[in-house]
Amino acid sequence: MLNGKSILITGGTGSFGKMFVSSVLRVFPGIKRLAVFSRDELKQFEMSQHFPETTFSQLRYLIGDVRDKERVYRALEGIDIVIHAAALKQVPACEYNPFEAIKTNIMGAQNIIEAAMDQGVNRVVALSTDKAAAPINLYGATKLCSDKLFAAANNFKGKRDINFSVVRYGNVMGSRGSVIPFFLGLRKSGILPITDPSMTRFNISLQEGVDMVLWALEHAKGGEIFVPKIPSYRITDVAQAIGPECKYPIVGIRPGEKIHEEMITASDSINTVDLGKYYAILPSAASHSVTGYCAANGGQPVSPGFSYNSGSNNVFLTIEQLRKLISEQVTQIQQ
Repeated sequence: MLNGKSILITGGTGSFGKMFVSSVLRVFPGIKRLAVFSRDELKQFEMSQHFPETTFSQLRYLIGDVRDKERVYRALEGIDIVIHAAALKQVPACEYNPFEAIKTNIMGAQNIIEAAMDQGVNRVVALSTDKAAAPINLYGATKLCSDKLFAAANNFKGKRDINFSVVRYGNVMGSRGSVIPFFLGLRKSGILPITDPSMTRFNISLQEGVDMVLWALEHAKGGEIFVPKIPSYRITDVAQAIGPECKYPIVGIRPGEKIHEEMITASDSINTVDLGKYYAILPSAASHSVTGYCAANGGQPVSPGFSYNSGSNNVFLTIEQLRKLISEQVTQIQQ
């Protein structure tokens, strides 16, 4: 699928970007070019030590910011596929610096869309978040706007051979700024603060996230928001998996935080299709028929009023499963 293609990944020095690069280089040795586009030259240098150009001649490292439209245009010259992973995603930082989040997450998304159209890109897959479903914080709101921009881009692409789609998933186990590395760092103190004992979250591994993006590249028709079927975990179970001898004081929920995360709201159900391993939220435009999409792609419409919520999920990770996954996934991410 990717052999002979040129790919660019924005935010390519992050946790997802490094796993994506590793997977693509391993699975598609015939890839023509793989460009890592990001702002931080130190992270690019460190990544180049792990993936040296002497061994991986397909790799390119491009300094740039998705806010910079001219730089994005230049970076997308000769690119066939774009994976858009760049974002400001720390909820407190986005609340405190709202317009900075808007410039990166919304205006940056539109820069990618326009440059991709003008530079002859064929496929664009953008990464979203569960916080974009019924958002209550600015980060989620900006990512919902971004999702809408990428879905709507298919309406004005004209005769260009390009499609835009989105993948939306939950917390990546062990990613920077998430609860598991936070608890691991506090474990020796004997205290793991719990925001709310009833809190739940979705969970996905980095490799599952990469696999989903590759699946979307192959199967997207344009305009879909793909959602994986993944397990949930209870925050109290995470605390017990990491520090069974610790104390767990309740400190209260933080601003902009939900007790349970959603990836598909009941309002989305009329446009949502069950594709087996994934759900697809289709654009609400009349031209996107759920019945027609299911007939062409083998899916089934979900029930009216269906929602996908981490608290009502039918699969939860046990403490033992969490402990095993943490030992595997977090070590892998931190390498």
